[in-house]
Amino acid sequence: MSKLTLKLSQQQKLSPQQIQFVKLLQVPTAELAARIEEELEENPALEEGSDENWEEKVENVEDLGREELEVDDYLQDDYAGYKMAGDSYDPNEETKERPIAVVPSSEEFLMMQVGFVVNSEREEIIAQQLIGSLEDDGYLRRNLESIVNDLEFTIGFVTTLDEVKSVLKKVQQIDPPGIAARDLQECLLIQLHRKSHGEEEMEMAIEIIEKYFDEFTKKHFTQLKQKLGLSEEAFKKVIQIITHLNPRPGGQTDGDFAPIIQPDFIVSQSAGKLDVKLNGKNAPELKVSRAFQEMLQTYDKGDKQNKEVKEAVTFIKHKLDSASWFIQAIQQRHATLLKTMQSIVQLQYDFFLSGDDAQLKPMKMKAIAELIEMDVSTVSRVVSSKSVQTDFGIYPLKYFFSEGITNASGEDFSVRELKNILREIIESEPGDDPYSDEQLEELLLERGFVVKRRTVAKYREQMGIPVARLRKST
Repeated sequence: MSKLTLKLSQQQKLSPQQIQFVKLLQVPTAELAARIEEELEENPALEEGSDENWEEKVENVEDLGREELEVDDYLQDDYAGYKMAGDSYDPNEETKERPIAVVPSSEEFLMMQVGFVVNSEREEIIAQQLIGSLEDDGYLRRNLESIVNDLEFTIGFVTTLDEVKSVLKKVQQIDPPGIAARDLQECLLIQLHRKSHGEEEMEMAIEIIEKYFDEFTKKHFTQLKQKLGLSEEAFKKVIQIITHLNPRPGGQTDGDFAPIIQPDFIVSQSAGKLDVKLNGKNAPELKVSRAFQEMLQTYDKGDKQNKEVKEAVTFIKHKLDSASWFIQAIQQRHATLLKTMQSIVQLQYDFFLSGDDAQLKPMKMKAIAELIEMDVSTVSRVVSSKSVQTDFGIYPLKYFFSEGITNASGEDFSVRELKNILREIIESEPGDDPYSDEQLEELLLERGFVVKRRTVAKYREQMGIPVARLRKST
């Protein structure tokens, strides 16, 4: 005989509005426009445009529904057909792929810029042939004589080697810097000349790549310092400029994705102060449809007991609620994103002023969560797939979070900074007798960092630096 039991339990469930907000929080700026467009197509009560009084109007509609209409009387099982997206929450829905913003391919991105650097139709034809001959990493390894022949045999276009060389110089002016270089040396020089504004260190970096490229690639740094007459500190700054250049300007992109990142935040400095703002390019202003609000206000002109009137009122009310909730979720998303980014900038202020990795402090998501008085999971969703544009480049938000390590004097350093120190030691090692992991451990200890040999090996491998015997120059 079966027994009848009664069990009382408490469960925490997210409201439809909370579910919608959580989903929007994870969406990066590049995909936000697609998500808004999807909602605009599904909900006719939601429109593009600004309406300063939309909140007041929505409140009036809600009051109308509660006090005069008593909409709850209409919300019977037979008529509650329309649900806002997210009313019935399915845990498996989180695993669905979000729409990806399709952008021009790498080749299309380069072709779009050609018109800004060429002066004639002839030059444009040659430029297109050059771009079409680039390899995935952005280099032009096909010799120019062959390109002259390709143009003549494929499209009957007759040109000269000098003309192709002239157009190539113009193609090398487009972004990303270093594109269409014929070798690594030319690639680095293009980037250095683009960055140079007459600074002594930049000019010295150009001289190294132009005149002493072979010594640089073989890491004969002691000889270079002597030839250039530089101090240890000045030489390190010059080498740092070179090592921060991009040796693969074409990147790893393939298919329908261009090597462009749409930043979610923009951090700029003016007069020594930092300004943090959201990148709102892909977020159009939204408002609740006035026509739908007026439609709901005409309910009293119909028969309230009529089934069709009940269905119409239920449909309109749900659509208006959905539009109101979506606008509020977008506004809440913006506020949460901005609050989180401001906290990150507050903790990493020195880095955003200088762009120096050595200024990065150890930082965990828990610290940000405490600052903004929100859960760590919220911070995690904000950080996921988001990036920030600074005066020194574009960085993923995850770049600013790292574990910390304490040196002998009790100072806290980020693991990233320790890796940079380790890289500097390896870069300044004798080319004919590179340091082993045991020696690197001892050298770090001399600087006050207690790091085991296995940890040194792990950090070295993470930075893509080979073992000592493979670093030895012949």
